[in-house]
Amino acid sequence: MADNIHSTAVIEPGAEIDPSARIGPYCVVGPRVTLGADVVLKSHVVIDGRTSIGAGTIIHPFASIGGPPQDLKYAGEDTQLIIGKNNVIREHVTMNPGTQGGAMKTIVGDNGLFMMGAHVAHDCVIGDHVIMANNATLGGHVIVGDHVIIGGLAAVHQFVRIGDQAIIGGMSGVESDVIPYGRVKGERAFLAGLNLIGLERRGFNKDEIKNLQRAYNLLFGEEGTLEQRIELVGSDFQNDNAVMKMIEFARAKTRFPLCQPAKKAA
Repeated sequence: MADNIHSTAVIEPGAEIDPSARIGPYCVVGPRVTLGADVVLKSHVVIDGRTSIGAGTIIHPFASIGGPPQDLKYAGEDTQLIIGKNNVIREHVTMNPGTQGGAMKTIVGDNGLFMMGAHVAHDCVIGDHVIMANNATLGGHVIVGDHVIIGGLAAVHQFVRIGDQAIIGGMSGVESDVIPYGRVKGERAFLAGLNLIGLERRGFNKDEIKNLQRAYNLLFGEEGTLEQRIELVGSDFQNDNAVMKMIEFARAKTRFPLCQPAKKAA
């Protein structure tokens, strides 16, 4: 047993382990798992299925990664879980591979933080620099953009899309698509404005933020239909890349409508 693999770890034949990876006590690594350079499994970690984990990712005790999807339609098809580089996956996190009813794979990007008890279901696609706080949960087929923050105990309905740099408040139930830069909160989540603090942290200047705020106000105003407002904002801000990202997301709506601001009391 290599010095960087604890004597109590179980590494099944067929697993591909980079020589620099470190595997702690009582970990179990399945036969179709690939661990990249400098991956660390702290202890009591289970990695199963056809799972690949990118360089520099650290996984903490009692995480269960790559086990069968929690989907009654799953019939043992050969699907994948692909986890990127430099992620931190904390205690009791669960991540499942894809299904035949989806893309046959679940994809997690780079540089994410998945806090204690977070769950990534089958066929999700998660971008880079995503933070999921304690016990945040994604249903199947959810798409999460880059630099998204999902608060503790929040739950995202299956097939929902969350745009880049959005923030989801803790304990929110998200049942609709969230625009890029959006800020949502509430037991049944509603759009509460733009993620202004996040925009500032990401280096947006005051003029860019003002343009986004103007576009947001028009997009979720009361004049005309949403489709008409989408086209109006797309025309008025066609040279603003940040606004157009929001408009392109809105135009591409699929199964669910856009998350909307709370209705004003009569």
